[in-house]
Amino acid sequence: MCNYIWYASYGSNLLEERFLCYIRGGKPLGATKTYQGCVDKSLPTAKKGLEIPYRIYFAKLAKIWSGGGVAFIHKEMSASEVTLACMYRISKEQFYDVIMQENGLTQRPEIELDKVIAQGSVILGKAGWYDQLLYLGKQNGEPIFTFTAKELFQPYVAPHESYLGTIIRGIKETHALTDEEIFDYLAVKEGIKNVPLRADLKKLISSKK
Repeated sequence: MCNYIWYASYGSNLLEERFLCYIRGGKPLGATKTYQGCVDKSLPTAKKGLEIPYRIYFAKLAKIWSGGGVAFIHKEMSASEVTLACMYRISKEQFYDVIMQENGLTQRPEIELDKVIAQGSVILGKAGWYDQLLYLGKQNGEPIFTFTAKELFQPYVAPHESYLGTIIRGIKETHALTDEEIFDYLAVKEGIKNVPLRADLKKLISSKK
């Protein structure tokens, strides 16, 4: 298997500035945690927007994002919905370090990426919330991976505006959508629809550049 992979993010890592805190180290704007970064702090060699055929939802209570929900995707593919994502070309070792930081682990998890490709998904042992790896296909012959939770977390929980604002900035950075299109995309998501946050969503979207 080649040394480079594509990591696809659908949450706050949609925004490159935030994702680079996992690579170089640092504290994301609006968060309360400082990340150590990867052992190899080389920047991604490429990035690209994409749509993945899985449904996004928001759940759990993330202390680093003011106690709001964070993004997950249903692990079953959807025939009718897609989730906006951004993928970054990084080394396998950097990907392991990203998984480690995302899950609050103290050492790199043992992962056989060839097995993930062959099976389509693999559950990580002793991981945090993002304990299932998914294989999404290939870009220029190199595999694309993302991760989510092996179980469906409920209840759904609205994200704090600092976290959702980071996602909005990432969407604007990666996808050529209007503010109205971003609203239509987010307003129906589980964790956002039917909650007070939805009423302020348009204002939040327009405030992010």
